Amino acid sequence: MSQVPYHPTESNSSAATDVTPVVALKELVARLNREQNKIQDLLSSLGFALRSFNNLNQFLELIPLMATRVTDADGSALFLYKPNGQIRLEQLHWQDSQQRKNIRKALETASSQITLLPNSAPLTATTGILDDEMHRYLGPDVQIFGTAILVKHTERGWLYVLSRDPEYSWTETRQKLVRLVADQTAVAIENDELAVELRKKERLDQELEIGAEIQRRLLPRQCPNIPGAVLAARCKPANRVGGDYYDFIPTNNNQLKLNNSSAEDARWALVIGDVMGKGVPAGLIMTMLRGMLRGEVLHGNSAAGILQNLNRVMYADLENSHRFVTMFYSEYNPRTRVLAYSNAAHNPPLWWHAATKTVSRLDTLGMLIGLDANSQYEDGEVQLEPGDTVIYYTDGLTDAAAASGDRFDEDNFVTSFNAACRYCNGPQEIVDYLFDKVEEFIGPDKQNTDDMTLVILQIL
Repeated sequence: MSQVPYHPTESNSSAATDVTPVVALKELVARLNREQNKIQDLLSSLGFALRSFNNLNQFLELIPLMATRVTDADGSALFLYKPNGQIRLEQLHWQDSQQRKNIRKALETASSQITLLPNSAPLTATTGILDDEMHRYLGPDVQIFGTAILVKHTERGWLYVLSRDPEYSWTETRQKLVRLVADQTAVAIENDELAVELRKKERLDQELEIGAEIQRRLLPRQCPNIPGAVLAARCKPANRVGGDYYDFIPTNNNQLKLNNSSAEDARWALVIGDVMGKGVPAGLIMTMLRGMLRGEVLHGNSAAGILQNLNRVMYADLENSHRFVTMFYSEYNPRTRVLAYSNAAHNPPLWWHAATKTVSRLDTLGMLIGLDANSQYEDGEVQLEPGDTVIYYTDGLTDAAAASGDRFDEDNFVTSFNAACRYCNGPQEIVDYLFDKVEEFIGPDKQNTDDMTLVILQIL
């Protein structure tokens, strides 16, 4: 029997040939896994920095480094737009430290050649401008890929990654990684801007709260005790600082001290006003108005004379601010129960007559304060009787709007006031009742857009 010759060398060679591709494949898979893990670690680090860093500049320093490493490029440059439209090299990373200085100079020179004019198209619409400039300074063989940094759909800069390796290619994966780093950059910029806005809002809130507290202290903390009368008042600003004003001012305390007169001889000024507009500007004017009015009251003029002098003093300031003031000024004499008054285009107070259960208005002719320096005002006077009630109010109550758009209007207000005077026990109950009626009309889910103020004088 013939035997087949045994050739061990051939068998070993064949086995080696079969093993080599497997080993190579394993090495390739291992290398890809290492690359993938490296990229995941880098992106995870970038995400951690985004969550942890409070300083935008510290985060931006990482961007070119991360973009370079996840793409195995030579370097990366972050360009951001300046407010004047010029593009600026914000951060640069370059693997070769010897070349970094020259690269930086070349990129700064390239970016300095470009300025976006106001309302001009962004660089994405004139694609290649910065690319051309970089090729010009870095050489035609450099491999460049850039992507825009978009914050709320607005172009805020560019992230470029560069390689001088002639074999380097911008694969789809590398491009996606660069865009991902650019998106993280955009999130960091937006977060920083939101943080800046939040700090501004917090400072403004603090200032508004201080303004609101000052205004609360300027308004009467409580109603004065007037012989033979009872008072109640409430002011509800639409914002923390409002433009409504009311006040109770003793008009002749100095004379009382000199003459040792009784309290029944002390006259009281009851004032209500409304600065056109709301918020801080109206609140500032209201504060200024209060000081000037209190000074005018000391001069002892009639109600019309006080409004006339106040208008002359305030005219220049109000004209410059493009705002006007309505005001109703009155003085009550407890001894005679006479109410003297003058109106500067304010909502006329309502007078409920206890004897007849009817309502009339207290009004005189007069222009807005601040409209005309030479405006003339008229004096009026009424004799109040026991049980009579006078209500001073601002148009925030009558103009209060429901969700349907309907206004509470003056007719509803007069009807509600009439009912309150018949059935409520005292001025404070009337104030509460009227505010409840208006707020019920507005609805629970809607807030009034104007300041609301009520002052009630009831004769005992």
